[in-house]
Amino acid sequence: MAEMQNTEVELPKVLIALGGNLTSELGPPLTTLKFALAMIRSRTGRLLFVSRFFKTPCFPVGNGPDYINAAAMFDFGGHPKNLLDILHEIEAIFGRRRDSRWGGRVLDLDLLAFGNQISPSLPKYTKWRDLPMSDQLKQAPNEMILPHPRIQDRGFVLAPLIDIVPKWRHPISGLTVIEMYANLPDYYREDIYPIV
Repeated sequence: MAEMQNTEVELPKVLIALGGNLTSELGPPLTTLKFALAMIRSRTGRLLFVSRFFKTPCFPVGNGPDYINAAAMFDFGGHPKNLLDILHEIEAIFGRRRDSRWGGRVLDLDLLAFGNQISPSLPKYTKWRDLPMSDQLKQAPNEMILPHPRIQDRGFVLAPLIDIVPKWRHPISGLTVIEMYANLPDYYREDIYPIV
């Protein structure tokens, strides 16, 4: 008699960043982020890990009040585009408007990584990763870029990720979250601290 094989497929692990610095209809950013996490759980399945909530300086500096940021990891059985659509729907439910690039917002949900997927291609990823800051303020990709091209540059993303996946390796650079955070200039890490 042949042995039965385990046919259970491991779903890709997804990393997302959450943030907000404006009050929503539900209340201040911390309240909004907590409700958003509950909605993500109900729409995608289960949350495996959620970071603490961090207070972080507004980026770029001077663009509004400080942010509350967090990160989450879960597995997802659909296509990355389906997940991105879900995240955008949740942002809209909470009143997110896309009036300006990097403007203040009630809720920002960024898809950071979808397993080790590189999308749409390594050259396109590299183009967006290496885009000068002056161009980043004016341009946004019209397609999904994975992993998120700015993970390694943002203390407000990396600090929460350290809470949940400190040894996660970037699928292109090979650096861990801890290594990427340590590579940031000191001023990128200043004034980032957990509040809950």
